[in-house]
Amino acid sequence: MEAFLRELLPRVLGHAATFEIYPHQCKDDLLAKLPDRLRGYYSWLPDNWRIIVVVDRDDDKCKRLKRQLESLAANAHLRTRTSVGASLWQVANRIAIEELEAWYFGDWQAVEEAYPKVPRSVPRKQQFRDPDDIRGGTWEAFERVLQRAGYFKNGLRKTEAARNLGKRIDPARNSSRSFQIFRTTLLEAAA
Repeated sequence: MEAFLRELLPRVLGHAATFEIYPHQCKDDLLAKLPDRLRGYYSWLPDNWRIIVVVDRDDDKCKRLKRQLESLAANAHLRTRTSVGASLWQVANRIAIEELEAWYFGDWQAVEEAYPKVPRSVPRKQQFRDPDDIRGGTWEAFERVLQRAGYFKNGLRKTEAARNLGKRIDPARNSSRSFQIFRTTLLEAAA
């Protein structure tokens, strides 16, 4: 996620905002450290700063994960996008459904640019039409498609793919609903 965001965010935000990314080892690490981090922000966060927490849904129930993230922010006395709306929020919790790789399926043209041997027909196949509803592991599905096209024979190099696609994803073109919610939040934060 970090590698992807480092390439994508400058293209989305332009000069309208600066950003910093604080990566974690995994979702469990993020969830364990987030309460203290959010409490720390509460003590000094300027009015014009925004925090966006991005996490893969993986196998979690989306609504349950969202409630958990919202609760962590509320316990730190921070206003969330969900609780106060578009103008006064300090924290927005966003979930990549099911995983970051769903966002790649959402802009297959970017995947074709990065990996020209992949079939153009992938997004027309039943199992890939809705990027946020790919069953059986999104990154595994992405790896299989790329391997069949001759890429990553020894396994998907996630960081490399994230950088390549972070440079190419067209935010306006991406059909992943979870990506579009994330993008809207970025644009609100920069406004």
